[in-house]
Amino acid sequence: MTDLYFKHHVFFCTNQREDGAKCCGAAGGQHMRDYLKKKVKQANMNGEGKCRINSAGCLDRCDEGPLLVVYPEGVWYTYVDEADIDEIFEVHLKEGRIVERLQLK
Repeated sequence: MTDLYFKHHVFFCTNQREDGAKCCGAAGGQHMRDYLKKKVKQANMNGEGKCRINSAGCLDRCDEGPLLVVYPEGVWYTYVDEADIDEIFEVHLKEGRIVERLQLK
């Protein structure tokens, strides 16, 4: 296995549907992405060998959202508020453990 450029690469669905259908964008996806990106930068956890926080278009799990996925592990999470994002930050990104209560199977 080769070394990975990022230890954790987080993709937030920020898709906004025009027809009013359920979507992560309407559920605060962009705000939560910005919130986590700021936390990662403040903790000096961004960049090569560390974390990268990105926006993504539709991840096609709209009924389970809002959601994000962390690679290379391929762990999918849902969240409700900033406290959930704080928990993903502390437990998964800092400690390397899955937040089972927020994990989508």
